[in-house]
Amino acid sequence: MRQLNASETAARLPYPALADALRDVLRLRARGIAHAPPRLIVPLADDGLLLLMPATDGEIAITKLATAHTGNAARRLPVIQAEVTVMDAATGERRLMLDGATVTARRTAALSLLAAQTLAPHPGGQLLILGAGTQGLAHLEAFSDGLSLTGVSLWSRGREKTLALAERAAARGLPVNVLDTADELDDAAQRSDLIVAATTSASPVVPERVGAGAFIAAVGAFKPGMAELPAALVKRARVFVDTIEGAQAEAGDLIQAGVDWSRVVALEAALDAPRPTAGPVVFKSVGHALWDLAAARLALVG
Repeated sequence: MRQLNASETAARLPYPALADALRDVLRLRARGIAHAPPRLIVPLADDGLLLLMPATDGEIAITKLATAHTGNAARRLPVIQAEVTVMDAATGERRLMLDGATVTARRTAALSLLAAQTLAPHPGGQLLILGAGTQGLAHLEAFSDGLSLTGVSLWSRGREKTLALAERAAARGLPVNVLDTADELDDAAQRSDLIVAATTSASPVVPERVGAGAFIAAVGAFKPGMAELPAALVKRARVFVDTIEGAQAEAGDLIQAGVDWSRVVALEAALDAPRPTAGPVVFKSVGHALWDLAAARLALVG
């Protein structure tokens, strides 16, 4: 079994191709071919989590073993640490081991890219990213690779990380605006076509007022007690999720807003539907083993 490090794993998972691979797996899920049980979550010390996530498409099977410790940011350690093992479904032969943190970052951002390509009233233009960590960078890369961006605004509580992310954006030829005040953030939220919330905040960070055609991908909050989006925004938006069952269990943004689940739509059901012509549109993802399966399927091709 070959074991790939972080850079080797990333090289096999280019964002536009990974978004296509995710679309394929969503269609396989709809046909009952690709499936995964609910992930097993075990609480750990210091508010950490141990997660076990298997999945299969009948030809290959994968399992991801991951830990998530939000306190690691202060310790200068990775918040997510993980491995993805890929095996032959017929024989169990181990074929590949991928760097799980890299898979998590890239498949999460690629899923947001697929959602934006499918659901954003204006799938391009100005991008606002809240959060300058791993997911902030991954979404910058994914959206600039897969959409026609005209500029990016950045907001984060960590000035050093924000400036580093600004340098990455500038290196991609994007005009960059680093936001320093709440007023600047409010203004950027109303002017942006695309907004990504990628923080581990327990309370809302996205302004309540956003542009009428805004698409918001909320990926940072992964527990019922966490929420990056204000309830008023959720209640007036068209709401889509990666999976209904995952969102009902873990999406604090929606749970705390008391969302009417009858109007929440899974991404797979929206793939062939007309694109929304107005917003705001919220896409909330909490993660699923099938997204890791999609990454494994693509990595094997490479």
